[in-house]
Amino acid sequence: MMHNHLLQHSVADFLRRGALLLSIFALVGCATGPSANPKDPLEPLNRTVYGFNDAVDRAVIKPVATVYRDVLPAPVRTGVTNFFANLQDAWSGFNNAFQLKGQASAESFMRFGVNTVFGLAGVLDIASEMGIERHTKDFGHTLGFWGVGPGPYLVLPLLGPSTLRDTAAISIDSQGNLLNNVSDVPARSSATAINLLNRRARLLEASQMLDEVALDPYSFTRDAFLQRRRSSIFDGDPPDEVEAPATEPASKSP
Repeated sequence: MMHNHLLQHSVADFLRRGALLLSIFALVGCATGPSANPKDPLEPLNRTVYGFNDAVDRAVIKPVATVYRDVLPAPVRTGVTNFFANLQDAWSGFNNAFQLKGQASAESFMRFGVNTVFGLAGVLDIASEMGIERHTKDFGHTLGFWGVGPGPYLVLPLLGPSTLRDTAAISIDSQGNLLNNVSDVPARSSATAINLLNRRARLLEASQMLDEVALDPYSFTRDAFLQRRRSSIFDGDPPDEVEAPATEPASKSP
């Protein structure tokens, strides 16, 4: 009964989020004009949120992540990365099963079992040394696999790049996050913060390169995210996209 209640709650939350985002799209999309990128019809709003995220990152998150990287030895940071990747392997196993990918699902669960038991709860990545491949998937991947389109590109406050589909899937992914099963709220919050900080520290060099190379960091980030996400959904072999013409062809004079 408890599992049924959680499932019903997750589905209801999923639908509420989707309806809310569709409402935002309807309200704001009309203001973007005919020249808008078809994948990013909410660009003015997204750029505003991107600017907010960038300001918070430069003022708070990036400096803290830099200290984290400089203070903790590389093996410790690798252990932290392995630990959270191991938790993701468990949820990946379910999502691969939802996509009817039997081998990928079995390998994901095998990775989780091996690393949890023999790798100090995942701190050591024994499974990779054994040649067991990682197949990282979330519920957004699963929706994409079953034909749900990405919808418009979205930049979420503090969370960063996403799409309408992936944003609607957040509530389901949160149910599959093993950290949410930790009853100790301070411990759960601390682990979540460490995970986010560790992920930001791993991106320090990439963000510096983005600042130095990209003429428009927003567009570069958007295009890279959408391309990488699409490739991941199709397991690295996405079909060719059919691009719609940017403008209507001019009518011929009689």
